[in-house]
Amino acid sequence: MTKEEVLQKVRSIITKHFDVEEDKVVETLNIKDDLGADSISVMEFVLELEDEFGTEISDEDAEKIETVGAAVDYISSHQ
Repeated sequence: MTKEEVLQKVRSIITKHFDVEEDKVVETLNIKDDLGADSISVMEFVLELEDEFGTEISDEDAEKIETVGAAVDYISSHQ
């Protein structure tokens, strides 16, 4: 899967989970700061990533995923 394909899937998850317009979901978007996500929302987002991409994300790694770009990079490098 290409990085662009991963970005599209991550973008789709974020638009559904955080009820934000797709064109607002860019790689620099900070999940906590820009979307106002609390720790529960972030954990749910990480679980959705795991389900969508069939990967397991450790709690330590999940804490490092602060932006859309970080999520895309993580998924791209762990497939």
